[in-house]
Amino acid sequence: MSRDDRRRQLLGIGLSKLVEKPIQDLSLDEVAAEAGISRGLLFHYFPTKRDFHRACIEAAGRRILRNTRADDALAPDAQVAEMVRLFVEQIDRRRDFYLSLVHGTGSADVSLVEVYDAIWAEATDRVVAALGVAPEQARVVHAWWAYVEDHALTWSAEPPARRTTSEAALVAHCTDALAALLAVGRR
Repeated sequence: MSRDDRRRQLLGIGLSKLVEKPIQDLSLDEVAAEAGISRGLLFHYFPTKRDFHRACIEAAGRRILRNTRADDALAPDAQVAEMVRLFVEQIDRRRDFYLSLVHGTGSADVSLVEVYDAIWAEATDRVVAALGVAPEQARVVHAWWAYVEDHALTWSAEPPARRTTSEAALVAHCTDALAALLAVGRR
């Protein structure tokens, strides 16, 4: 197996394990055993446990960003609504994974925080580009994503049969909130 293929394999195993447990509980022994290699050989591909964790978080972030990319052919407001819808659906499908990934105790690790920041920066840049938002309002968009995340996590915590808000209403609320925040920011 080539170096890149082995790294991809190990990251794939790491990501599948993150569905079951937070990053700080990810066992390199389990990952190596599942890959059919020794723990020592795993360190050939990732020099430290921290490096492996960071690579897993980066891969998960790329997956989230890929799964929440809007169609560039849509109108600007429709692009933002699609990003929000896809993000809400991502959280709804993989709530526990998302929580362990973003809010696990690994989020106290400065190098992992840098990865999270890069993911949110990319999500922010997408909205800024879609709407043509002035650069000085990018902070508003960034903060708005935290609002969307909180609403998506709260909404997804309820069993689908007990939800009092539809996904479409949640998406509309979040996009309306962005419009209101940007309007206040222009004053």
